[in-house]
Amino acid sequence: MTGLTVFEWGVRTYIMGIINMTPDSFAGDGLGTDVEAAVRRAREMVAAGADILDVGGESTRPGAEPVPADEELRRVLPTVERLAREFDCPISIDTYKSAVAEAAVQAGARIINDVWGLRMDPRIAEVAARTGAYLVITHNSRPAPTAAWDYAPAGGGVMDRILAGLRQAIELAVRAGVDPGRIIVDPGIGFGKTWQENLVILRELGRLRELGRPVLIGPSRKSFIGRVLGTDVEGRLEGTAAAVAIGIANGADLVRVHDVGFMARVARVADAIVRLRPEAGAG
Repeated sequence: MTGLTVFEWGVRTYIMGIINMTPDSFAGDGLGTDVEAAVRRAREMVAAGADILDVGGESTRPGAEPVPADEELRRVLPTVERLAREFDCPISIDTYKSAVAEAAVQAGARIINDVWGLRMDPRIAEVAARTGAYLVITHNSRPAPTAAWDYAPAGGGVMDRILAGLRQAIELAVRAGVDPGRIIVDPGIGFGKTWQENLVILRELGRLRELGRPVLIGPSRKSFIGRVLGTDVEGRLEGTAAAVAIGIANGADLVRVHDVGFMARVARVADAIVRLRPEAGAG
């Protein structure tokens, strides 16, 4: 792995900047297949404090049409190759398809970010195991008729269900040969949860420590913030900042965001409070 090869979990919060190579991103920031635009955005994000660049070629918004693997590769592969060549920070591929993950890792990606948590294509764990890539396992409770497996019934509240589902996915990944030290868990804010449940997830995020794995959250610009504030996507910056700060206070190790500069500053202050890690700055 080039660049950042070892994450120092618990020392500071890592910022994952979102690069959407889609025409239909819910956040309105899709770049389609414009590699030069992706490089410009990546350069801005790294300068603003991004530690990781997360490239995706299929929208995860509710109701989005599935994208065939060949089309997804057409969208993401040139960008992954270019970013891996030009930047030292790790590149993440946001996909649930093993074929896309495999090609992206061969092109230079070092993190596989599976928003379906191995439910759509469990072979993605084999790719992570074989290549040594980090694997982000997301809890996704959206209905998926084509899923290879489903979560075993779990009682209790939303965090009970998330913990139970992530345990199943982690076990599957480890059986496939993934190094447990390279597994990251994501509670899946917005993925099949009600807006009230998303608030509970952030409030009870600390319970994910039971899994013994670093925690990634992705609250950026999501609809639960709009429900609380009564705003559209453009009016969710402050709400995202609040969610990021609360997430860090409750144990998040990585935050996946659109507005890197703003959220890097939020994370720096949150880290100074929570992790007793003040940074030098003006004033």
